[in-house]
Amino acid sequence: MANQVWVSDITYLPLASGQWAYLCAFQDACTRQVVGWRVLDTMPEELVTSALRQALLARQPAPGLLVHSDRGGQYCANAYRALLDQHGCLRSQSRRDECLDNAQAESRWSRLKTEELGPREWPVFRDLADAQYSVATYFDYYNHKRRHSALAYQSPQAFYLQQLKNTALNSLA
Repeated sequence: MANQVWVSDITYLPLASGQWAYLCAFQDACTRQVVGWRVLDTMPEELVTSALRQALLARQPAPGLLVHSDRGGQYCANAYRALLDQHGCLRSQSRRDECLDNAQAESRWSRLKTEELGPREWPVFRDLADAQYSVATYFDYYNHKRRHSALAYQSPQAFYLQQLKNTALNSLA
């Protein structure tokens, strides 16, 4: 069921200046939709909290949503934990040195890097604005057009809409 479990992680994006941009995304574990994301040129706690705020605003989940991440400092910070508490979300974190505990988030980065970054020449992005635009374009494609075998070869958006329809029909019965 949608909005029961979200997964999150941070990845690095190479810029032409030799610097990095940092991408944080939250993904619904059931529908595979990326429900919130943010790209910044630094990795402060705001990277994670602003992506989470975007996701919470877009989906408005019921209390009890489980939000899973690794043990990065941004996911342990006070403002992040307070934001989760404010919305009635439960925090879950991977075990130490167990990247497989966050496998779905890691898989999303693998797809992004293969499908969006792979065809580009190094360094991948001209600047922060290019990284932000490219990530927005990719996540739009990923959510609305990219088909997933785990979703019966539907896009995450189509699968989510089907779930909403089924939920509405079941509540009428």
